[in-house]
Amino acid sequence: MITRYQDIPNYITKDGSTIRELMHPDSHGNLKQSLAEATVPSGTQTQLHLHKQSEEIYYITRGQGVMTIGENKFSVKVGDSILIPPNTPHQIQNDHSEDLIFLCMCSPAYSHQDTILL
Repeated sequence: MITRYQDIPNYITKDGSTIRELMHPDSHGNLKQSLAEATVPSGTQTQLHLHKQSEEIYYITRGQGVMTIGENKFSVKVGDSILIPPNTPHQIQNDHSEDLIFLCMCSPAYSHQDTILL
């Protein structure tokens, strides 16, 4: 299975980020994980949330910002990978002048039903 970036529409997730599902079981036939590109525009942030089931890994590909995971807050920049365990409150903020873009890998795959806003 192959997907083409230009053929994949983006949408707004429950936490407020703009997502492009590069590979997801609902659309592409894979079974246990999803891969998406997320964009957080300059001066914005995702809503604090958690996922009951999904473990997430973020990989920053453009920009920089501030990541909150539980009680921990730290800077992130291009090349950083961030592990977000299930049931862990998290949020990412773009406090710079360019879009913050990152790959988001979820296992099991992302779902709105698994996303709890806090």
